[in-house]
Amino acid sequence: MSSEGSSDYLRSCRSEFWRQVFAAELDYLRGRLRPGEEILSVGCGPAIVEGGLANDGFAVTGLDVSREAISCAPDTLRTVVAPAEKMPFADGSFDVVLFIVSLQFIDDYRQALSETRRVLRPEGRVIAMLLNPASAFFRGKMAEADSYVRRIRHTNLAEMESSMAEGFEVQSEFFLSFIDDQIFSGSEPETAALYVILGGKK
Repeated sequence: MSSEGSSDYLRSCRSEFWRQVFAAELDYLRGRLRPGEEILSVGCGPAIVEGGLANDGFAVTGLDVSREAISCAPDTLRTVVAPAEKMPFADGSFDVVLFIVSLQFIDDYRQALSETRRVLRPEGRVIAMLLNPASAFFRGKMAEADSYVRRIRHTNLAEMESSMAEGFEVQSEFFLSFIDDQIFSGSEPETAALYVILGGKK
């Protein structure tokens, strides 16, 4: 993401709709994280949700391949510029690794998952929020010429979950339904924008 692209993205994030989306994602994560856990967020970009976690007292490290995008992250985060496929961290460095709508945009997501398993502690967990290609939200974004969603590389959710299951005990659920820009609690595949895979390290 270029610095101009980062600025445009940050401006769009200030809309009421996106503020509600980020708040819902943050609440979801709060319900699945434990006090004191050290967190790595992969592909964090400007780290809006991650900033909320840091404000809650979590130790958060943000990793992104784009120096320009990550330069917009809050100062409350430790930030590292590096590819997800080659994380510059020692084995067993984190309790939780997050992919907040980022795993599908990584060239080699299988290698990123392998690195995730390596940097997690023995009881570590991964939480991957994926865009749901079956949703109206996804189809609408794909129809927009300038949407970031058009950069997506991986849309086969079953294949991605199967790959994650090679190194993690997984469970999954649909989350965050949108209808006409209205956000509500729902888990129907046709309306849920996100598919979340929760994994515990084997």
